[in-house]
Amino acid sequence: MLVMNIKYNFKKIENKWQKYWKYKNIFNKKLFYNKKKFFILNMFPYPSGEGLHVGHPIGYIASDIYARYKKSKGYNVINPIGFDSFGLPTEQYSIKTGIHPKIITKINIKRYKLQLLRLGISFNWEREINTSDKSYYKWTQWMFIKMFNSWYDNILKKARSIKILINEFNRNGNININAGSPYKTTFNANTWKKCTNFEKEKILQNYRIAFLSKRSVNWCPELGTVLANDEIQNNLSKRGGYPVYKKKMLQWSIRISAYSERLLNGLKKLNFTENLKNSQISWIGKKYGIKIFFTLEKNKNIKLEIFTTKPYTIFGVTFIILPLESSFLKRKNIKNFVDKRKFNEVEKYILNIKSKNILGVFTGNYVIHPFTRKKIPLFISSYIKDDYNLNSIMCVPAHEINSYKFAIKFKIKILEVLYNKNIKNNIKLFNNENSFCINSSFLNGLNLKKSYNFIVNLITKNNFGKKSISFKLKDAVFARQRYWGEPIPIFFEKKIPKIINKLPLLLPYIDTYLPNNNGNSPLTQAKFWAWDKKNKKIVSTSLINYKNILPLETNTMPSWAGSSWYYLRYMDPNNKYFFVKKKKETYWKYVDLYIGGIEHATGHLIYARFWHKFLKDYNFVSSEEPFKKIINQGMILGNSAIIYCNNKKKEYITSSNLDFKEKKKLQKINIDIKYIKDKNEVDLEKLKNLRFGFVYNNYKFILNNGKFTCDRKIEKMSKSKYNVVNPDFIYDKYGADTLRIYEMFLGPLEKSKIWDIKSINGIYNFLKKFWNFFHIKGKFYIDEKTPSIEELKILNKMINKIKNNILDYNFNIPISEFMITLNKLIEIKCYKRKILEPITILFSFYAPHFSEEIWYKLGKKKSIYFAKFPYFDINSILEDEFNYPVTFNGKFRFKKKFKINEKINMIEYKIINNKKTLFYLKEKKPKKIIIILNKIINIVF
Repeated sequence: MLVMNIKYNFKKIENKWQKYWKYKNIFNKKLFYNKKKFFILNMFPYPSGEGLHVGHPIGYIASDIYARYKKSKGYNVINPIGFDSFGLPTEQYSIKTGIHPKIITKINIKRYKLQLLRLGISFNWEREINTSDKSYYKWTQWMFIKMFNSWYDNILKKARSIKILINEFNRNGNININAGSPYKTTFNANTWKKCTNFEKEKILQNYRIAFLSKRSVNWCPELGTVLANDEIQNNLSKRGGYPVYKKKMLQWSIRISAYSERLLNGLKKLNFTENLKNSQISWIGKKYGIKIFFTLEKNKNIKLEIFTTKPYTIFGVTFIILPLESSFLKRKNIKNFVDKRKFNEVEKYILNIKSKNILGVFTGNYVIHPFTRKKIPLFISSYIKDDYNLNSIMCVPAHEINSYKFAIKFKIKILEVLYNKNIKNNIKLFNNENSFCINSSFLNGLNLKKSYNFIVNLITKNNFGKKSISFKLKDAVFARQRYWGEPIPIFFEKKIPKIINKLPLLLPYIDTYLPNNNGNSPLTQAKFWAWDKKNKKIVSTSLINYKNILPLETNTMPSWAGSSWYYLRYMDPNNKYFFVKKKKETYWKYVDLYIGGIEHATGHLIYARFWHKFLKDYNFVSSEEPFKKIINQGMILGNSAIIYCNNKKKEYITSSNLDFKEKKKLQKINIDIKYIKDKNEVDLEKLKNLRFGFVYNNYKFILNNGKFTCDRKIEKMSKSKYNVVNPDFIYDKYGADTLRIYEMFLGPLEKSKIWDIKSINGIYNFLKKFWNFFHIKGKFYIDEKTPSIEELKILNKMINKIKNNILDYNFNIPISEFMITLNKLIEIKCYKRKILEPITILFSFYAPHFSEEIWYKLGKKKSIYFAKFPYFDINSILEDEFNYPVTFNGKFRFKKKFKINEKINMIEYKIINNKKTLFYLKEKKPKKIIIILNKIINIVF
């Protein structure tokens, strides 16, 4: 009888081994570059003030399991960690708390590190990076300068030095240049040489990969900054949910559009999921179509070139839109498109663009339809958008919803040009191949495929347009009007941007970094933010004289700047002379396995892939792509708590007093789940004293029978939803190993899972059961006898299943295998060393603290982290018998076991004389016995 009386003291065990790993520097041992390499990486976190919640570790745990597995197979493994510490989240938290971003970053990183260390992840902490550290952002700035001094050669399909371009301009102008550039005007060498320095730079800005231009951007007044497209959802900022508007501003941008084709083609060779690839393909958005020319009525020399994939709708075009970002609306061009009598009205519209009620303004000007020769009115609007036409949009109001609304507002003619008797909704006809053309002259009666080919041939033949390929991917806005970011290493001399080579250009310490709604960066308030050109140093802003003391760029870089290349710095984090030594980069090359959320499928991954390709153009890296395989982990879903607010009456109303219709009319507010008691009752005393959040103390609470209840909703675990569970609580109550196993046990890594604290007890009990198995009568016990064939079969089946599932990234399945194996070992009372040692190695991938303690008790002096993967004996799992299904005239009746190597004539003899066979034959003689070895027996009678 087993006496299980040694308690599983996880606190003591985990604390002991965490100290040991740190003291012995276990996860940072010297690497030998003659081994195979494996670079595994999690998307690094930004260190928010609230710290980790239980949704964050899932990727870290999965990567740790895989890293430990690869280590045991003899690979050189790096599994590094760092912090994406620049950017809006930190700045917003600083504004909320009143603590400077620099201070709050240090505090937050310290907290994150403590939480991660308690998890027992085999992170290489000596490779830790921090994007807001000057030794790191020095190289981000250096790369920006490299982009500023580069242009994209479409012939060679790579970035090249701007000096090469300037030399060509001096020899031949731009006549022979095929560049990734919007610049259309051709010039010769003489014209170039006659240009002033300012004029030359203005031309070069159209070629540089990092460039300045006035463009329409996503402006968020509440955040006081420009946002990228991937930072916006439904015209609201993802962070804070604030309104976002279009605004024209002088901005730094990165010419990522030049890399569109390479970014698209590169996906073919990558081990990404189809979902991830499709997200990137959609974001890049390659389309084959035609550019149709519309000539201005008042100036026949000016043509609008409008791209479309649906040229068969040409007869339904009744107005043209110039978007706010159109180059035609630049000061030098606008007079060609706006009638003098309408100029004041147009100017007023642009100034009041924030108003959602103002849809657009008529310019007083027209273009000529290429076929009907009729006049088509020209409007300016930010309401209608087209990712493929930034300068002008042709509008077919009968078959496009926003164009329809616009036409109704301005009483513009609506012409139906598509028809399908099975579809009543005109909007749906736009993309239905079975539709055909009506009211379209020579296209009438043709289906969309035939009409497309016919009209394209006619347009190109008559020079009404030209075939074209267009991309949705546009140049990325690179400047942010905020403080906490990398300074852009540029000063301005006679309005010409000049680079600063003395790096890093340090971010100055300022007291006031609140956003403002006028578009000015907080750095405009810095007391020391001017460049002494002669002495090459930062001096007082008051000394600016525009001669030798010059203004510095006041915008900072976006958060994606530092996160676009961080994986490279992990290869050589302490190099003071370059961002990565060539020898180390050539060895590590790329990330073999990258784990992160699907929300980064477009923004981050597109930017990182572009950045890597740019560095490849200069041979700073040896691979075309940064990530070989990517796994998008699913989310941990939380159980949010929602209360209802009537702002007019200044009341919070208990959910039990409201029906579904009433709830729809009221404001929904997420509150912290830690204030919820049993049966969804809210602890109002705690809620009223909430430091941060949406609850106002002066509102009245409407109760029901003295209680205030909330509704619950399963949704993404997020700090903004106040539904997070702190891992510190789990560490203290159940232990880190329990948390690790539980998060993997919840289900497949890629799927979203619901967090349920009640279910964690099952995992905790399993660990205790496993612990007790190693201890008999109060002592650690191990049997030194040779294992039996049955015991070896149990072990090797387990080794095989765990290996295969880890290789397939099925991290949840091995846990069930551990549980099944433990039950078998308990049943047969197997305590053999040669069985339990290999199992302990395998278990260390999931529960490193627990396993390290058992390993130590097994008498091992070296950490289990260095143990080799257990030997797998395939012969021990091969069955010596096969259980044949026996059928009669094809109908299954019973099963019968025979030796694997049994001869057919012996099987036939034994089966024909079997009692069950005789029963089913009922004295009939079989006509034929069909035996397929190790598969089936069929008796025909």
